[in-house]
Amino acid sequence: MNHIEFKRALTKVVEEIRDDRELYYVYQANIAMAFKDAYARNKKRSKNLRDIHEIANIAAKNFLNLWISK
Repeated sequence: MNHIEFKRALTKVVEEIRDDRELYYVYQANIAMAFKDAYARNKKRSKNLRDIHEIANIAAKNFLNLWISK
């Protein structure tokens, strides 16, 4: 898939998420769970709220990996 095809496909995904409340909620729930899971796995080593940035990035990576996995 070239850059233009990818951009079209991603635009379509974004439009569908924007226009479909249920699909939007599914993505919201998946992002929230990725964050919750990352937080739960990492909170024991977290001693302050500054660590939330690192945990949020772990959650984002978890979500993306779940989203793009085959």
